[in-house]
Amino acid sequence: MPPDLQSPEIQAFAIGFPTTLLHAGVAVLILFLGAALYVLLTPHKEVALIRDGNAAAAISLGGVLVGLAAPLALSLNSSTSLVEIIIWGVSTVMVQLLVFRLVDLLLRGLPQRIQEGEVAAAALLVGAKLATALILAAAVAT
Repeated sequence: MPPDLQSPEIQAFAIGFPTTLLHAGVAVLILFLGAALYVLLTPHKEVALIRDGNAAAAISLGGVLVGLAAPLALSLNSSTSLVEIIIWGVSTVMVQLLVFRLVDLLLRGLPQRIQEGEVAAAALLVGAKLATALILAAAVAT
């Protein structure tokens, strides 16, 4: 093996990169499963609305993805093993989905307004969901 490929940096990368890919892959899988579960739980069919060109639904679902990713990213950062990533990742997504559902219930009428294409309603809903995501992410980080 050439001497430059035996450097500690290259060796560390060769050992760590597959683990990094595995951890990131698991986190992305949890994100997509959480988003799919969210879509199933919403009173309106966001994917169909987005396909029909509803910008409010696209904004809302985009906010959900970021809202799920924030605490998931911090749980990924604070975990040391694949099992920990799965436990923290799944638990933060479940809590976030519960909080998102509560936000939907507290801000009554917003899902209907999103279905009707009201971007202002989507922006408020995204703001509320991102605020809860940041709080949950901070709680995970402690």
